[in-house]
Amino acid sequence: MSKFIFETTARVICEIDGALRLGALCRELKAERVLLISDPGLLRAGLLDAPLQAMRDSGLQVTLYSDVQADPPAASVQDAVEVARQCRAQVVIGLGGGSSLDTAKLVALLCGQTQFLEDIYGIGLAKGPRLPLIQVPTTAGTGSEVTAVAIVTTPSHEKKGVVSPLLYPDIALLDARLTVGLPPAVSAMTGVDAMVHAIEAYTSVHKKNVLSDGLAVQALTLLAANMDRVLAEPDDLQARSDMLLGSMLAGMAFANAPVAAVHALAYPLGGHFHVPHGLSNALVLVPVLNFNRSAAEPLYAQLAAAVLPGQRFASAAEACDGFIDFMTRLVARMPFAQRLHEVGVTPEDLDRLTDDALKVERLLINNPRPLDRDDIYSIYASVL
Repeated sequence: MSKFIFETTARVICEIDGALRLGALCRELKAERVLLISDPGLLRAGLLDAPLQAMRDSGLQVTLYSDVQADPPAASVQDAVEVARQCRAQVVIGLGGGSSLDTAKLVALLCGQTQFLEDIYGIGLAKGPRLPLIQVPTTAGTGSEVTAVAIVTTPSHEKKGVVSPLLYPDIALLDARLTVGLPPAVSAMTGVDAMVHAIEAYTSVHKKNVLSDGLAVQALTLLAANMDRVLAEPDDLQARSDMLLGSMLAGMAFANAPVAAVHALAYPLGGHFHVPHGLSNALVLVPVLNFNRSAAEPLYAQLAAAVLPGQRFASAAEACDGFIDFMTRLVARMPFAQRLHEVGVTPEDLDRLTDDALKVERLLINNPRPLDRDDIYSIYASVL
């Protein structure tokens, strides 16, 4: 039997309108004062109204921090920590996309202690205790509700990660109704993000194991079957639920078998050009798949069955081609930018992007085929 360790969130609740149970869940955690962390877009859209009212109807004192920014800057995280301290929060709830969930993780960790954010970038440097934490995703993409990672943008525009088992929440709550009404581009970006998590977990050269493999395959099966459906029928709650579940399963997979070059090349796009993370992944996904083909052919061939169920292939090479072709066509029909120049990247930016991607060694080492500087530059150039 292979030797491995598998960790994930202790409790998962998957239920339509489950967000209306947040008051009862906080009471189970012996809380009276709660901090809800979200973003301005969800506040404007009214998605926070019903959960907030349900918590207040439960007699809880609820403070709302709704100023989360995309790719959360370190200063924004610290602002939220101060709000948590001022309201003497006993439970932290993250409700939103990956930026809200990552911010909530760090607030729960930092608000009751003296550690500084800049001192815990890296693996295993964070110390407890932390406040009880509930995570409620509103996009089917990041899987942050079941990962032990929080990503922050530093003042120098680098993406830094805090990695610690302390960041696994106490409860992950999946309520597909919260994902209804997302703009098509957001559904598409986050869906591709989740697919990348599954693909890179399955092909990671470090910590890949039988549990992460099974989760990655099931995630990719759900995501591939429902991506087009949620775009064509955005109110379809079954499709939304399947996407949210697929995203979570992919999160469980990559939390244990880490992601690789797609994410490493995506991070500088978010840091410098504020490209949404899912779109950053989508922009570099296909060239990275083609680059990895020689090393990952057997694994890509196995993933073909998840995205093309029932289709027979004459060889592993043909199945690998089928998988890459499926992902190429899927990305090409999504309603978002397809080239780097569409998000503001110029030829003069490629050296800076390449140098920054090279710094993300903790992810590059997981890639099935090693990359050098010329490889990274060529990948960026191929999608300029």
